[in-house]
Amino acid sequence: MEKYIAKLVDWIEEQVKEANAQGTVFGLSGGVDSSVVAAICKRAHPKQSLGVIMPCYSEPMDEEHALLVADSLCLQFKTILLDDVFDLMLQKFGNDSEVEHNDLSVANIKPRLRMTCLYFYAARHNYLVVGSSNRSELEVGYFTKHGDGAVDIMPLAGLTKGQVTEMAHVLDIPREILEKPPSGGLWPGQTDEAEMGVTYKQLDKFLLTGQGEAKVRETVKKMNKKSQHKRKIPPVPRFTFE
Repeated sequence: MEKYIAKLVDWIEEQVKEANAQGTVFGLSGGVDSSVVAAICKRAHPKQSLGVIMPCYSEPMDEEHALLVADSLCLQFKTILLDDVFDLMLQKFGNDSEVEHNDLSVANIKPRLRMTCLYFYAARHNYLVVGSSNRSELEVGYFTKHGDGAVDIMPLAGLTKGQVTEMAHVLDIPREILEKPPSGGLWPGQTDEAEMGVTYKQLDKFLLTGQGEAKVRETVKKMNKKSQHKRKIPPVPRFTFE
């Protein structure tokens, strides 16, 4: 795993150099994936890596854990509270009493606001936006289109959730983060596994071996097919104007 981490660090350095950029910026959610991204980016660019904590009606514990990561890595960070921006957008869309925060059309506003923040700092500092999506999430489309899926590079895209967690142990990510249930922070009490309908252990087993219970295989294949549009660039006409 240490060798793989070293390769990832080199890869990030190469991507930044090829883009004529100066460093990296990424969201700090207080979760395992973003913590691992923060750790490897800090190794790649010790003085030019920026973590951005962006609470949006988030669990207070998530911000505490994000700060814990920033402190443990001696990482430069900024905190941008997005509650009021989120409220304003709901007001613009209509009476916010008519919508529930666990409605995905509403909940997905949050990662899209965070994407806007990250690209602001990326443009300001000439940094690349680094995503934290892993292979497990990408395969089933468990990310927000033009939200946390809108990034410049995805260093964890070749690793399942379990492999990212293994990497987190090697990187000495704080125990509090390793032990809490994975969550996208879309609404209070939301967890990845409850929303997907399969556990990461089941999902990873299927991705790595092709084996699993019939219900798991069916669920994963269905989610993969339904989310194909998220992994493709927008279709364009193949015919020309004459």
